[in-house]
Parts: sequence; structure tokens; C-alpha cells
Amino acid sequence: MSKSAPGELGADLGSTAQNTNWATVIRLSLMMFLQYAVWGAWLPLAGRFLKAGTDVGGLGFDDTQIGYILGVAASLGAIASPFIAGQVADRYFRTERCLSFLLIAGGITQWILAEQSSYQAWFWLTIIYSLLFMPTLALSNSLAFAHIKDADRDFPLIRVWGTIGWIAASWIFPMIWLQTNLKLTAIPPFLVGQEVENVTARLVGSLQFSAIIAWFYAVYCFTLPATPPKKDGVEPLAFVKAFRQFCQPTLLVLLLASLIVSSIHQVYFLQTSPFFAHLGIQDSSIGPAMTIGQFAEIFVMALLGFFLKSLGFKRVLIIGASAYVARYGIWGTTSLPVEVIVISQILHGVCYACFFAASFIYVDRVVPVDVRHSAQTVYGIMILGGGPILGGKLNGWLGETFLNNGLEPPSYTGFWWTLAGIGAATMLILLISFQDKTRKQKSIDTIEV
Repeated sequence: MSKSAPGELGADLGSTAQNTNWATVIRLSLMMFLQYAVWGAWLPLAGRFLKAGTDVGGLGFDDTQIGYILGVAASLGAIASPFIAGQVADRYFRTERCLSFLLIAGGITQWILAEQSSYQAWFWLTIIYSLLFMPTLALSNSLAFAHIKDADRDFPLIRVWGTIGWIAASWIFPMIWLQTNLKLTAIPPFLVGQEVENVTARLVGSLQFSAIIAWFYAVYCFTLPATPPKKDGVEPLAFVKAFRQFCQPTLLVLLLASLIVSSIHQVYFLQTSPFFAHLGIQDSSIGPAMTIGQFAEIFVMALLGFFLKSLGFKRVLIIGASAYVARYGIWGTTSLPVEVIVISQILHGVCYACFFAASFIYVDRVVPVDVRHSAQTVYGIMILGGGPILGGKLNGWLGETFLNNGLEPPSYTGFWWTLAGIGAATMLILLISFQDKTRKQKSIDTIEV
């Protein structure tokens, strides 16, 4: 997160150029690129491969099983991550070496996972992989913060390369593994070709592609600045005090709304690739098509400071929740052209930036300074751990109700409109119950983006 006056992004860029060691910025930017490329290489395609029938090369899992694999199992790593990264790795090992070890072990797990076809194997190996990968997100952030002169200015310039890495991995994998006879096009991803045979079965290669990136990243870690372990750990009572902060009515309302939104956000990653395949989008085009959301995220994040300054947190949070309503409402309107449904992923940037990014900023603003980091960690555990668990179970129930109830082809109308209704209920909760404490201030001099 960064503190900068709204509308001064250009000034930040200029000042960073004068005060920052650009060699360090470049090294850390490549680190972020690889960090999120590892994730973006496989996650957008996982739902499609797991759900596709065995007759076309998929695994044929039902929505409940997919919800447990990509929701419940994956969330355990998010819950354990602060303790692995903060209480173990960050205190006893050099960060870059710990990061390298976790990436190597995670890549091995992915490679083994790619050879499995049973639900039990996928469930347990996903838990192991989540426990290995999720801490790397925190470790890469802490390593970056340890070596930049002004985090408020420098970190956004570094972190944006993570989003670019996600996009690049989502584009490159289809080009090298799912398509042939590539030709230039005028629209992203600028190179497209004919699908290879057995393309659905080859989607599992995204795990191996991710593993290769992880191993390259692990080697690259040894070129990163040395980051010795911290001598002093986090005060244990800080977490207790941080938990108590969320008993305040305003933060309790925000936490409730965040759990609801994070659950419907999780369903996006579980069902988008099967849904796009249902619409007739080629398997080799699903990953690139989903990156529209990441492009929009970059743009909206750049404007978030201005929005918070002009509208306040409550309105921005409601806008973020309304974007979920709009997107799922569009997806539930099956009479719309496929192009409209795909392009509506622009709303993903509004969803993420205006709700989740704004929420983290709000927590940072209203809690006491001495527990600010712990409060962010507690909030992250709740929405990145609890949200996916709820989302996984919700995905299973929605799938059984609307998709796996004997209808052929399955009907996504009720599926997506139910999620839109949940988003609308969240908007109502925020509208009625959320009180923006920061509005009591005469002005907001700096806004984190």
C-alpha cells in the first residue's frame, strides 16, 4: 500500500526516479513479476480442467469437489501464511533463501499434482501446495519493503509488475502449449492460433508451466538482496488487541460484508473458466480472456486515491459491491452476446480495487498505530482464509442447485443471479449499517493506493 496525494501519481514517478536505486527497483519488480506469474499460470484454468468431462480430457469433478479443492483446501494456506512467514520464516531464516525453498517445494508439488486424477489426491496435494505457496506472497512483500527507500512511492511501482506477470503467464501458456500456427492480431494477446488436439487434456500442463516458473524464480531468489531474519518478533498481545478492534460496530460490519463479498469473489475463480467454455470460448482463449479483469484492476487502482478523496470510503465500498451485482447480473442474462459477457470483466477491476483494496486501507486508517500491522494480518486471514471456505461451499450448493440437477445443458442464469442477489444484500448492509469514521476528519491529506 502507498500513501500519496490523489492526482500526484506523475509526481511520485518523478521523485522515485530521483531518490531510488533503480537497480534494486528492477530486481524487485522482476521478483513480483515471477511471484504472480506462478499463480496466474494455472489458477484461471484450474476450474475448467477439473470440471470438464473425462471424455474430453478433464477430471470430471463436481462443483462441490471443486469448491473443496480450490476453496477449502486452498484457504488453509492463507490462514497459516502469517504464521509461517511471520513467526517462522521471517524470524529464523534469510527471506530470500526461505522464499527459494518454498518455491522449489511448491513446484515439485505442482508437478506431482499434474499427474494425479483422483479427488483425494487433488484435495490433499492442494493443501500441501497452498501451505507452501501462500507464505511466498507475504515473504516477497516483506523482502521488497526491506530494500526500498520510500515504500509509499516505490512499492506500487514494484507491485504493479505482479499483475503484469499474471497477465503474461495467462497469455504465454496457451501460445506455447495449446495453440499452433500463431498469427498477429490487433487485440490482446496479439498472437493467436489454432487449437491443438486434445486441448482440454493439455490444460493440466498449466501446473507444470507454473512449476517451471517457480523453479526459475527460486534460482533468481539468490540474486535478490540479502535479507536476514528479524531479531524481534511481533508482540503476541498485538494480535489479541487487533482481534478486539473488529468488535467495534463499524469494523464488524465491514468484516461481515467482506466475508460475504470474498465468498462470491471466490466463486468467480471457480466457475469463470467452465462458464466461458459453456459459452463456446475455446479452452486456449479462456486464460487471455480472463486477463481483461487484471488490466482493469491496474487502471482502477491508479484512480483509487482520487475516488476515496472525492467520495469517501462508504460510497467507494458500495460501488465495489455494486460491481459484483452488475457483473453477475450480466453473466446471468444469457441472451446477451458473448462479447458483452467477456468484456464485462472490466468490472473485476472495480470489484477488487473499490472493495478489497479500499477495505485494507480503511482498516489501516481506523485502528491504533501500534496494532496496525496485526489488524491487517487478522483482516487478511478472515477474508483470504474464511472467504474461500465459504465460497467453496457456496460453489458446491449453487452447482448442485442450478448446474448438476439434470439440466442439459446446465443453466447458469439462476447461478449468477443468486450471486448478484448476495452482492445486492451486501450493498444494503453497507448502506444501512456502515459508518465511515474517517469522514469525521476535516480532510484526508494522504490516501493509500
